[in-house]
Amino acid sequence: MATELTGGCQCGAVRFRVKRLGRASICHCRMCQKAFGGFFGPLVTGFGVTWTRGEPSWFQSSNKVRRGFCGNCGTPLAYDFGASAIELAIGALDDPEAAAPTVQVNPHDRLSFFGGLASLPVQQPGEVPKADLFLVDIVSHQHPDHDTATWPPEKGFPA
Repeated sequence: MATELTGGCQCGAVRFRVKRLGRASICHCRMCQKAFGGFFGPLVTGFGVTWTRGEPSWFQSSNKVRRGFCGNCGTPLAYDFGASAIELAIGALDDPEAAAPTVQVNPHDRLSFFGGLASLPVQQPGEVPKADLFLVDIVSHQHPDHDTATWPPEKGFPA
């Protein structure tokens, strides 16, 4: 990777830089399901992580692991098991495409319907007019997918 990657939480209170990414995975363990509030935990090894705005809050989820998250908005950010590198939440990267998972781990807790998710029908724009109407004027208050000098912006959203 030629340049450092950046990332952070949904509200922008916690931001980070990472010098290099390692293995990207999805973890099916029950603790990851709960920590991410989803079907699995998408994680990538981050080498040279620096917190550039704020710091994560930490929850000791087991005797061996603590999990970092934004104390303001709750975004999952990190999985720290005391190694020289830290695992970062792939979705917290400004460019999550940079960390396509290459392996699934802890399959014993994989949800029974997980394998069929890709075959579910996809709702296209125009198929549900009420959904289209709801989405048409949404204004995001999320931090943008790049570093900012300050956040939130002084004069409204988006930045």
